Amino acid sequence: MLRGLYTAASGMLTQQRRVEMLTNNIANANTPGYKADQAALRAFPELLLSRLDAANVSAKTPRSFLLQPAIGPFNTGVYMQELIPNFRQGDIKETGQRTDIALVNGTLPVDAATGQQGELFFVVQNENGDIRYTRNGNFTMNPQGFLTTNDGWYVLDENGRRIQLPSADFTVSTDGTITAGSNRIARINIALAANPNTLVKEGNGLFRSDNGMLPSALGNPNVTYTLRQGFIERSNVDLDRTMTELLSAYRAFEANQKIVQAYDRSMDKAVNEVGRLR
Repeated sequence: MLRGLYTAASGMLTQQRRVEMLTNNIANANTPGYKADQAALRAFPELLLSRLDAANVSAKTPRSFLLQPAIGPFNTGVYMQELIPNFRQGDIKETGQRTDIALVNGTLPVDAATGQQGELFFVVQNENGDIRYTRNGNFTMNPQGFLTTNDGWYVLDENGRRIQLPSADFTVSTDGTITAGSNRIARINIALAANPNTLVKEGNGLFRSDNGMLPSALGNPNVTYTLRQGFIERSNVDLDRTMTELLSAYRAFEANQKIVQAYDRSMDKAVNEVGRLR
């Protein structure tokens, strides 16, 4: 009986985590460059149940002979193995702000070993020199004139330097070259992740690479992209689908909850009623 209780409880925990993931996606539906999370669910290892023939068991029967023909497999529950971001390109929205820059994918290479399509990112750096990657092009200018994210991370150029603008009157070409008047200021660096699933999602639209810095996509003949000034890439959250999945997760949680309640009533009867002397 307790096996079924544990199976239902694991289903409740899994659906609770799905609900948390889906509500987080909905909360970030208007966050520029946000990549929706997807859940990878896995089943615990199955047990093979075998019949024990009590009539033929004696004290001298070897243990290896006690297992009779198999009854069948017994599933021990499910768990959420990991969250995997969906790197599909979000819609492009015009804002008219000069500091807003949308990264629009063109041709991207596909990893021959995994079949995973690569992904492009802006390269940003904090005050401590830590490097992160983002698709959120909702940039701003800090008081010193540096191009930064809204959280203060510096946008880097092709040489790994922070981009300092002489004024708010600047132009970004489709290849990322920044000019002010007739002066060339810098070119925005774009990094290529051959397998973006190896990146670690940190929140606030940032991704971390634990395998060293990502290579630059600049000059790569297998990569094409365009930068659009005055535009941002919107979140790729599909609200209709996410709401449907959220309702499905709620219903699955309730179904497992009713199973747990049924087991609870059964154990209550077994403890308090079965075998009672009248």
